[in-house]
Amino acid sequence: MSILTYNGGAIVAMKGDNCVAIASDLRFGVQAQTLALDFEKVFPMGPHLYLGLPGLATDTLTVRDRLKFRLNLYELRESRKIHPKTFSALVSNMLYERRFGPYFVEPVIAGLDPVTFEPYVCNMDLIGCINEPEDFVVAGSCTEQLYGMCEALWEPNLKPDDLFETCSQAIVNAFDRDAVSGWGAIVHIIEKDKITSRKIKTRMD
Repeated sequence: MSILTYNGGAIVAMKGDNCVAIASDLRFGVQAQTLALDFEKVFPMGPHLYLGLPGLATDTLTVRDRLKFRLNLYELRESRKIHPKTFSALVSNMLYERRFGPYFVEPVIAGLDPVTFEPYVCNMDLIGCINEPEDFVVAGSCTEQLYGMCEALWEPNLKPDDLFETCSQAIVNAFDRDAVSGWGAIVHIIEKDKITSRKIKTRMD
């Protein structure tokens, strides 16, 4: 078993029409044993920027705190909000620094450019190799199922409500086929003027 799947987890981010969605499951477990149903793996990093950290739960919390520290330093020095693309370079740089003893997380970044409000999604491996597709990114212990669902459901230029429906259907149907993720989900829809977060009740077996 990969250490990245030890605690389980599933995260997906999708581009829409001037909006972006990021969703994660809520389970925290140790292999097959479920310990909590409120462990969010997606964290706000700015007004239009979210970071998902699936992988080993201890490293999820460590990387979140270290990135928040670096982000605060950047914004104090630059006196402006960070762009999602710049933030992905910051994350990649931090992971690559630790390449000989890596953090066991595979980050997913979703956000809107603070100037143009262009949607941006990316993910990376545990040493920070960036992947920036035009449609969606997935990470976690059920990536194969997530890829299948997203390929089937995603369409270009989805409006916020349609994007929520697509993203929630994709993650729920994917982690239903994975024993170490699921047990509820949360979906964040990031738009120019607001962020909508909704929790989804799912199977608890």
